[in-house]
Amino acid sequence: MRKILYIIAFVMLCMLNASCFSGAGEKSAGNTDSTLTISKEDSVIEKKWRDSVEFAANHHYTQNYNFVVRLDSFSLFTRQPEEIISDYDTPDDYKTERDNDSLTVYKNEHLVVANIRIIPTDSVDSVWVQVARDQFTIGWRHDSELLAAVMPSDPISQFIAAFSDIQLLWTIIIVGAFIVAYTLRLIFKKKAKIVHLNDIPSFYPTLLTLTLATAATLLSTIHIFAPELWEHYYYHPTLNPFAVPFLLSIFLFMVWALPIVAFAAVDDVFRHLGHTDALLYLSGLVAVCLVVYTVFTVLTLYYIGYPLLGLYAYYAIKTFNDNERLAYYCGRCGKAIRHRGVCPHCGANNI
Repeated sequence: MRKILYIIAFVMLCMLNASCFSGAGEKSAGNTDSTLTISKEDSVIEKKWRDSVEFAANHHYTQNYNFVVRLDSFSLFTRQPEEIISDYDTPDDYKTERDNDSLTVYKNEHLVVANIRIIPTDSVDSVWVQVARDQFTIGWRHDSELLAAVMPSDPISQFIAAFSDIQLLWTIIIVGAFIVAYTLRLIFKKKAKIVHLNDIPSFYPTLLTLTLATAATLLSTIHIFAPELWEHYYYHPTLNPFAVPFLLSIFLFMVWALPIVAFAAVDDVFRHLGHTDALLYLSGLVAVCLVVYTVFTVLTLYYIGYPLLGLYAYYAIKTFNDNERLAYYCGRCGKAIRHRGVCPHCGANNI
């Protein structure tokens, strides 16, 4: 009887060990499957990450990027891109599709990129972008159509978009031409002071025009030789000149220098001239700056701006040096005077 009990206990122990090994084997097998599954998921995640990085490198934006609508209105497709593509065979069919199954967003509304798909079979545009205004307003559009209707939400990008607008540029040129013509006529009629011609003894106005000419030349240079650099800066702008490549860094230094030199020029103009003459001089300075910016921005695109910049710098500095300069300032009123002695402006005696 005791032997039987020993045998039963031995069999039960063997069964228990077998079940433990079986469970361990199943657990090990389960771990193997889980490891394979995680590995596949990691591979998919890594592929998506690489695709996202590649897309961002080529298009300069990716998921969660923020846009602002720049058109009066813009429609988004609520259906999936594959469904839309299957319904049209030609671009004309797609144009008809625009009026169906769509939501409308309006000017100055903010959109965020929710998803991006690459569909090589699309004959119109292989890149589809899903953007959302809110959880109820979300839809798809081609990348090229979306970018034509929106701009980045960053204020610097919006300024670049507005200033790069062709219609605005032509408006500035036309209005600027009228301002230049009228101001120059008024200045010559009154024989007033004007930069480069009948200048005041201050180098700041001349320095302002030279800085603006250099900045305009650099901007056109970036457009010619590094358009991808400028496009990336448009989507990811900064005012830090130390955080961008060398060419763009020089341009940003010029941008920072412009308001500093302009403030110094305005202050010096009022020190040399009365209020009426100073305002007339500053109007002429603005007119000259408009001409300088337009000329160097346009002509540099045809490579004429580079030699012209050198000639302009030589002319500006030479004419300033040729003008009769006032070497002293009155200790009471601060006006520039030709020599020591009685100030012609306030009568103070400067020793």
